Amino acid sequence: MGQQSGQSETATDAPRTDAAAPRAGVVRRSLAGAARGARAAGRGARVAGRGVGTAGQFTVSQARRAARAEGAGDSGLSRLIELHAFNAAGDAAVAISLAGTLFFQVPTGEARGQVALFLGLTMLPFAIVAPLIGPFLDRFSHGRRWAVGATMAIRCFLCWVLATAVVTESGWLFPAALGCLVASKAYGVTRAAAVPRLLPPDLTLVKANARVSLAGVVGAGVSAPLAILASTFGPEWSLRYGFVVFVLATIWAIRLPDKVDASHGEGEMVLTGSTEAGRTGRRPRTRIPGAVAFALRANCGPRWLSGFLTMFMAFLLRDNPIGEWRPEVLLGLVIGAAGLGNTLGITIGSLLRRINPAVTVALALLADAVVATLAAVFYGLVTLVLLGLTAGLAQALAKLSLDSTIQRDIPSRIQASAFARSDTTLQLAWVIGGFVGIAMPLMPQLGLGIAAGVLGVWAAFVLLSRPDRAAAPART
Repeated sequence: MGQQSGQSETATDAPRTDAAAPRAGVVRRSLAGAARGARAAGRGARVAGRGVGTAGQFTVSQARRAARAEGAGDSGLSRLIELHAFNAAGDAAVAISLAGTLFFQVPTGEARGQVALFLGLTMLPFAIVAPLIGPFLDRFSHGRRWAVGATMAIRCFLCWVLATAVVTESGWLFPAALGCLVASKAYGVTRAAAVPRLLPPDLTLVKANARVSLAGVVGAGVSAPLAILASTFGPEWSLRYGFVVFVLATIWAIRLPDKVDASHGEGEMVLTGSTEAGRTGRRPRTRIPGAVAFALRANCGPRWLSGFLTMFMAFLLRDNPIGEWRPEVLLGLVIGAAGLGNTLGITIGSLLRRINPAVTVALALLADAVVATLAAVFYGLVTLVLLGLTAGLAQALAKLSLDSTIQRDIPSRIQASAFARSDTTLQLAWVIGGFVGIAMPLMPQLGLGIAAGVLGVWAAFVLLSRPDRAAAPART
């Protein structure tokens, strides 16, 4: 019995061992399969990662390819295009951060007083200092590159100051914010002088400026969601993001080609005075042609309206919202419509093969006056959005027409000076419009009616002073 019992125990143990072996094999196969699945998943993740990276690289490469098309890469214009994208990206971050701080968290009377004071001070550099910048920089090597870089570095520093000011409610909030505005406008002047120096042989000035402007639209469009995401952690974080963008922009500005600094053989364009040539040791001076003066005067109207609407609507919509709409949303709709109109204008101007500059600038000015009148009479959200759309579209088309007129009627040796002078005048018109918008009583029909009246009177003056095309000077 004991032996049988032992055999029985052995017999019963043997099948258990045989059954365990298959189970162990199954476990090993399962583990091996899991390992193969993990390796496959890892390869899939790496492939997906490479796919995302490839998509990002493809997007960047396509953007850079577009920036370098038609000889822009060889001439160095592509670097300026990329720099302008950085500039617009940083400005978008500052605007988004201050949208709920600068105008909506400070009492209206106090905010209007401070903005009016500092905006009034911004007129000084445009009216006095700006005409002296070009001749001053001509005396120094690498002057223009460092001037462009300085406008970026200043905003870089001010973004860091603003990041602290918006949290601590420091008194430096308004000076720093308007300092960013001044530096942004100063960049526009210095950039205008740089574009003709980097122009490739196969590209016109109008198309080059349109391409630069489109890069700004793309830069702002890409940057805005990132800035909004950063602002969810607090307004200071979008400003710190802007700080990083302007650091990169400063480096990009210093890396601009040497041709940006070249001024050999160039002359100087003056708004008034007589033409002087061959002055010993000094640049020759050429008076602005009549057609360019007409286009410049017409452009002052849309640019004045842009500054007026920016300041007037910021305060008006906060104290006098329309219906149940929040002031931030209303202001965003008007500014968004203006941005859309500006983009449409740039796109239309770059696609049209032929454009009559004189007719276009006149129509842009008249359209602003008419739509401003409609907004004053039928005040409401629809007319305000229409006004913003028209203002952006008119400003873009008028500026492209001015660029076309300068290219056609100004000799190449003084085109850089012509662009710098014209942009300085337009920035000054914007500042004056903003100052009037701040000083205006917060009554929608009255404010918009006065704006329409100013534009109507200015349009009449511009049209009556239109020069005779037969008297236009020939290109030299």
